[in-house]
Amino acid sequence: MTLLSCNDPAAAERWCALVRARGETLGFVPTMGALHEGHLTLVRRALRENRHACVSVFVNPLQFDDARDFERYPRDLAADARLLAAAGASMLFTGELRQFFPAAQGGAVPCRDPGPDAQGLEGEFRPGHFAGVATIVARLFELVRPTRAYFGAKDYQQCRVVLHLARELGFPQVVVCPTSRDPDGLARSSRNQLLSPAERQRALALSRGLFAAHDAWRAGERDAARLEAVLAAELAREAVQVEYAEVRDPERFALRPSGALPRARALIAARVGRVRLIDNLDLAAEDPA
Repeated sequence: MTLLSCNDPAAAERWCALVRARGETLGFVPTMGALHEGHLTLVRRALRENRHACVSVFVNPLQFDDARDFERYPRDLAADARLLAAAGASMLFTGELRQFFPAAQGGAVPCRDPGPDAQGLEGEFRPGHFAGVATIVARLFELVRPTRAYFGAKDYQQCRVVLHLARELGFPQVVVCPTSRDPDGLARSSRNQLLSPAERQRALALSRGLFAAHDAWRAGERDAARLEAVLAAELAREAVQVEYAEVRDPERFALRPSGALPRARALIAARVGRVRLIDNLDLAAEDPA
């Protein structure tokens, strides 16, 4: 199938409406571009579970609290289109903020409340980030109206925000897919291409910390503070600037836990040089890879 590509969200909306009118299922993968194998994993799953896969590429200014980070975010739409065509995607669309929110008419775009799981962690270190995420994802859902939407678990807190949003909207089915990792364990991210070779080696401290916490959990450790100490010890071995390294109970995610946990997910954010990276892991998972 030939990839249809357009830079007009309204045209993409019409194409998606025709797909739905034919009774065909539509999988949707929203991205900010600079696509890598992790994104393509989502696209391939969307194609296994739906007739079509639609992908958006939009570096959303509403979710950046740092203008320099927004400007430095990698962009290569032509390369993205080649990867999506090879993967078998049906539609790629992009656009500008004014096209996604024409009613704003040059004014500020009103942002959505991202819900309770936006508190702490990314919500603390990136104020307004999840309001921007919820606002653009809601708009994308309205345009595409997919059967299913696919997100990677690397952005775990974002996934929780999106699940809350989908419950509020009443659609679509949100599919959270496992974190895609390089063979050395580093979580795949568009930001990885901004790392120097030496920085990339230092960045492995994030996944090593998560795997060490997983080993501690499997050995019987359940205390939140001690699990966080395992994370901190591994991160301290490398020159990374840690923003948070925490353990949360997924069933009570908004609360900072203490004492023994029945289940746990470890989450890390750190800067390696000028590049900010995040990662997380379900500590009770049988296979952490």
